[in-house]
Amino acid sequence: MRPGYDLHVARLPRRDEIAQAYGRSFANGREERRLISSVSFGAVFGLARLVTHSIRAGRGPFHNITPGGRHIHHMTFGILGLIGVGYAWLNEIGVGESGGPFASRSTAFFYGAGAALTLDEFALWLNLQDDYWTRQGRESIDAVVAFGTLLAISASGHRLGVELGRVGRDALRDAESRNVAARPSV
Repeated sequence: MRPGYDLHVARLPRRDEIAQAYGRSFANGREERRLISSVSFGAVFGLARLVTHSIRAGRGPFHNITPGGRHIHHMTFGILGLIGVGYAWLNEIGVGESGGPFASRSTAFFYGAGAALTLDEFALWLNLQDDYWTRQGRESIDAVVAFGTLLAISASGHRLGVELGRVGRDALRDAESRNVAARPSV
């Protein structure tokens, strides 16, 4: 920033400016789905780890799901999510004109979430034993890092950062012009 720049007259970008920047950021729905899947994958993986550690430590409102004494692993919900998204995409819901942007965004979100929940227990389905908290459980982290990296690489070609940068620059230019106009004449 230049000397004499007054941040008190700066404004935050408006919601419509951010929405327009977001809309200009993707050449097609595939690019947006890649970004949404990548973000959802990382967020749900982090949340799953937080919840499982909370359950193990006996903290918070979380507990294992055990209907009839049978432990249901969170991988089960991930598999169901992946099957649901696969079925939707098989019927071209969320991948073309069918369903519109809501279907495209929600299936992308559930794809990333389902992959995170499933791969977080990769060691369980690889070794066919509940080794989440053992040394073999590290295989799950390796699988998450590998697939998460693939998702991040595929999402990195988007232009959202550039567009949001433009919105920020426009907001700063507006503040600068107000700042210049507010200065007393000498």
